[in-house]
Amino acid sequence: MNARVNTADPSPGAFPLTPRSMPHVLLSLIRNPLDALPPEIFDEPVVFTRLGGKLRVYLADPELIYQALVRNSDALGKGEDVRRLLGPALGDGILTSDGAHWKWQRQSVAGAFRHEKLLELQPAMIAAAQRRRDLWLTHKDGALDLCQEMMRTTFDIIVETMMSGGEGIDVDRVERNITDYLKPTGWKFALGLLGAPEWMPHPGKEKAKAAVTFLRATLAKVIAERRRSGIERSDLVSMLLGAADPETGRTMNDEEIIDNLMTFITAGHETTALGLAWTLHLLARRPDCQARLFDEIATATDGGPLLAEHVGKLTYARQVFSEAMRLYPPAPIISRAALREFTLGAYTIPAGTILYVPIYAVHRHASIWEDPLVFDPERFEPETAKSRHRFAFMPFGAGPRVCIGNGFAMMEAVAILAVLLQRFRVTGPNEPSPKPIMKVTLRPMHPLPIHLVER
Repeated sequence: MNARVNTADPSPGAFPLTPRSMPHVLLSLIRNPLDALPPEIFDEPVVFTRLGGKLRVYLADPELIYQALVRNSDALGKGEDVRRLLGPALGDGILTSDGAHWKWQRQSVAGAFRHEKLLELQPAMIAAAQRRRDLWLTHKDGALDLCQEMMRTTFDIIVETMMSGGEGIDVDRVERNITDYLKPTGWKFALGLLGAPEWMPHPGKEKAKAAVTFLRATLAKVIAERRRSGIERSDLVSMLLGAADPETGRTMNDEEIIDNLMTFITAGHETTALGLAWTLHLLARRPDCQARLFDEIATATDGGPLLAEHVGKLTYARQVFSEAMRLYPPAPIISRAALREFTLGAYTIPAGTILYVPIYAVHRHASIWEDPLVFDPERFEPETAKSRHRFAFMPFGAGPRVCIGNGFAMMEAVAILAVLLQRFRVTGPNEPSPKPIMKVTLRPMHPLPIHLVER
């Protein structure tokens, strides 16, 4: 079932605007930007509003999303919201840049994410999961914080695979600083909507600024050491050091390399970690799903340790992770700014319009998903998934700007789940799941506790 926009031909420039209260939206942005979404977008295919002097369009119809992000991708830029929110940390890297500068950066790192390259990284993914499993074996009592546990695991993987060990990075301090940077993002959204200058103070601003300084300085040391040593390694750092624009021959300076390493370290590990944390939280309430996973893992491995060649056989594990990302997409909202006028369904969208694809709402939309709030990995059985519109499920975005690391993330998540669930059954409290809160990524408002039962 797919939602469809009304195709009646509206008069030029006429949009069925949904009224919004500016004070309510601002307060919601500060507390939790998910609450600033118009409630209608969970039932309607498209919602038009006008706030801050700009037309704002929210898309939930998969066909309209396709028209915007694919067919008219050249009409859309990242926009001021993204630059204001992520620019201080990620500079003008692959996630925040537009046009030719984005294109050549993406081309220069594409080789690191080819399927054959990812297969070479599987042993490192499995080894990091085994280290986490061994730590869990020493944890006999009390609950574990899932987000913290998964953040450490995926950070180990990203540093090992993309930076060849990271030259002694202080993992704990990096984690704390990433959280410090993301914490006040709601204030940035709200002040951006008001058109306030970027120098305006807000709670958490100085702490976030200090976090950016620390994180970028840490990566600058890694790059300086790599340049000093001259050692060639088959990782992302070496690829960025050797990258050249095919049209101009220019190479990346250190600041541009830091921009992209910041992108992959922060976005690359946080999103997968949160997806895994929500997955294990949901599995703790579904012993039937866990039992099926145990059987699949045992069959694939024949009772032995998980090896790289086993990961591709774990189809149900992929279904489970996909369904968790449907309910809790790690990157819950895509925003774009219209650079020029373009046609969307029956409407002509003027330049300057802000478009939002609230993936969180699309994944829970009443006309796309049956019983949308129910955790059901059967939705991702291959034949069932084929029958859905390609853009009904888009945890990694869509179009030319689709997340370049989506294959890496899926492979990593399946490997981690398989290693951990070979040794443990997970249980948790029966109380309602904590509310998700958007801090760029989708974090739980409260910790996700989990108890381990050794198998």
